[in-house]
Amino acid sequence: MFTGIVEEIGTVRDTVRNRLVVEARGVLDGTRMGDSISVNGVCLTVASLENHGFTVNVMPETLRRTNLGELRYGDQVNLERALLLGGRLGGHLVLGHVDGTGEVMSVVSEEDARIVRVGAPDRLMRYIVDKGFIAVDGVSLTIADLDDVSFAVSLVTYTMGSTTFGGRRTGDIVNLEVDILAKYVERLKGREEQRLTPEFLGEYGFKGAVDVG
Repeated sequence: MFTGIVEEIGTVRDTVRNRLVVEARGVLDGTRMGDSISVNGVCLTVASLENHGFTVNVMPETLRRTNLGELRYGDQVNLERALLLGGRLGGHLVLGHVDGTGEVMSVVSEEDARIVRVGAPDRLMRYIVDKGFIAVDGVSLTIADLDDVSFAVSLVTYTMGSTTFGGRRTGDIVNLEVDILAKYVERLKGREEQRLTPEFLGEYGFKGAVDVG
């Protein structure tokens, strides 16, 4: 589990088949083989460690669902080590299980901030609410605005300088992970509604006509 507070920007050094080699320094501190590291918001297991980086294996499903399959030599990625029990939760709870990708629709400067609008599929927009959380390429961000097909986030100077957002442009593909709490609420709501149906009551022994209105 992660917080969405990026610790370091890493640089891709190899992308052979399902292997990703990332040059990094800060996130290597205390990291061992088998530990989890978030790479652009994707939770990956460290397969090997080098003096100036680490290697992870990326499954085909992950390559299809995220933007990791588009990475090339020299590309930059957001890195974060797994949250330590008792550590500060500066962002929000991020699992590192990317739900899908979105496309940067616009990048607009507004005084000291930068407003980035991202188009997202319907199946993810249903979980996005005004002033709620979302992880974009592993960065914990607050929704500043949204419509039926997209949402906007406001980036301060620090975020632009300490993450890959400083180089994001229109048309770029970004990883999205919606707030897990929204999924739990939907799941629980669905079960509550199910309890009110005749089929559900019949399944649990209540036979005959049942008025649930």
